[in-house]
Amino acid sequence: MTLQLFLCDVFAEQPLSGNSLTVVLQDEPLRPELMQALTRELRQFETVFVQPTDDPSRFETHVFDLTRELDFAGHPLLGAAAVLHDELRSDTDRCSWLLRIRGRDVPVDSRRFGPGALHVSMDQGVPSFGATATAAQTERALAAFSLAPANLAPGLTPAVVSTGLRYLVVPISSGLADAAVVHPHLEQLLVELDAEFAYLLDVPTREGRHWENDGTVEDIATGSAAGAVGAFLVASHLAEPGAIVLRQGRFVGRPSTLHVTVHGDPDAITSVEVAGPVLILARGTLRASL
Repeated sequence: MTLQLFLCDVFAEQPLSGNSLTVVLQDEPLRPELMQALTRELRQFETVFVQPTDDPSRFETHVFDLTRELDFAGHPLLGAAAVLHDELRSDTDRCSWLLRIRGRDVPVDSRRFGPGALHVSMDQGVPSFGATATAAQTERALAAFSLAPANLAPGLTPAVVSTGLRYLVVPISSGLADAAVVHPHLEQLLVELDAEFAYLLDVPTREGRHWENDGTVEDIATGSAAGAVGAFLVASHLAEPGAIVLRQGRFVGRPSTLHVTVHGDPDAITSVEVAGPVLILARGTLRASL
């Protein structure tokens, strides 16, 4: 079996920044346990496996992190579209794709701006809003990030927002650099609020941080959370509908810029787009008896 591998930086303004990713192009289905094993072998935070369908613009995708397959993902789908454009439509400036993940078709557009460099945007659809934390839960949310009530952004409350994955957005106005996840306090709170993950957002600077729920790994640039954060900002009247710039990754030495566009108005958001530059750094071939 021969697989084509591509190393990308997503949400990267320059090489060796942004969120790194391996894109695997395959002609035939792979067993889930094999995709998981390959992800662990490659040691990327996430790996996306891409397989063609009968429609030349539609591809089946599977995204794995080091422990499991994900129901939705941001930067892997952006990276996948960039690689597809670079490999299959190298003579075209703009392309549109449908990337299917876990039964959901995600529209993704790509635009070339240089050799191995593309700007990619994805439509994450209409956001859904879940539970809002009580006063006691808000204090627990802050404590789960090693913060105190004084760090909370004035007049705001943590809330669950989803554009594919359910994030508890925790708005703060100070303390971002000092934050760290306290396990298992965070996971217990997420269960109560029917959230899957939590995202810490510094409201004045629009900079965020996100960890695995056990606090072991900090993410560099969380595309799946960016749409939820953009919707939270607009619904909370903290940003006007339209373009929003978020930043993440500074504290792990990989500064990243995430572009979010929120359509509609604060009471009726119709769609959220997440976009950013993708740089394709390397290409290789995996040959093995798999």
